[in-house]
Amino acid sequence: MICWLEQEGEGEFKSKFFRDEDGDDLSVYANSGISDFVECAEKCIGAFNNLSEPIINEICTKIADCAKKSVSLNKKFELPVLDSPLDILNYCWFTVLYVDMGSKDDEIAYAVEGEGDWGEDIGFYINNNSVVYVGTNYLDYMKNR
Repeated sequence: MICWLEQEGEGEFKSKFFRDEDGDDLSVYANSGISDFVECAEKCIGAFNNLSEPIINEICTKIADCAKKSVSLNKKFELPVLDSPLDILNYCWFTVLYVDMGSKDDEIAYAVEGEGDWGEDIGFYINNNSVVYVGTNYLDYMKNR
């Protein structure tokens, strides 16, 4: 459930898995120019909070790959060897889910934005429960801003 901060398409929700720096409250942004933006946002959050274990593992593996390839902006950070793909979540956090649907009848699509201890923005784009992209250019995949 979304706690809407204003009817301009900005709210907060509880994330079941991905966390921000302070806990499990993430922001959600939806295009309020779409008449059913609330329904679109609810669908995206429902899908996000019910990502399957294989999808979460895929996202985490790709985030770790990005962190390894990144020219660290934080010179003090060095990514340790990870025992599990999920361990990357100890070194990054997420803040915002951007709804990318033009109507409630569209496929569920959204981008999630975060940051890594290595000093770079990191995010992922999901369309129809499939990982489309993980990396720094996640917003480039948005069609309905």
